[in-house]
Amino acid sequence: LLLLLDQFSRNLFRGDARAFAQDAHARAIADAALDSGYDAEIAETLDPRLRSFFYLPFMHSEDVADQDRCVALYEAMGDEESLKYAHIHRDIIVRFGRFPHRNPALGRDTTAEEQAFLDAGGFSG
Repeated sequence: LLLLLDQFSRNLFRGDARAFAQDAHARAIADAALDSGYDAEIAETLDPRLRSFFYLPFMHSEDVADQDRCVALYEAMGDEESLKYAHIHRDIIVRFGRFPHRNPALGRDTTAEEQAFLDAGGFSG
């Protein structure tokens, strides 16, 4: 269910507000899974890399606390490549308070600073 909510809508509705419509639900499921230790259980019984899927909803969040949590989770996991992307996502949220590349899909105005960031090849998610 977590993958369905976090990933399918992103890919089915790319460039549309519906791409992000299930984010809060995915984070709630990820929260519950982490609270129960399910991510660690999956890592021990199946494949340690699978725990990354439990952390993606925090990476996709526009809340800095979720971003901080994501960075901490990937640091603890020891996945340097995913940690790099967690830092990139977090830095964008710290700087802008949101992901500027989502603005058109969500009907938000883009600030001059955000546009300069995007024009310079800023991360597009």
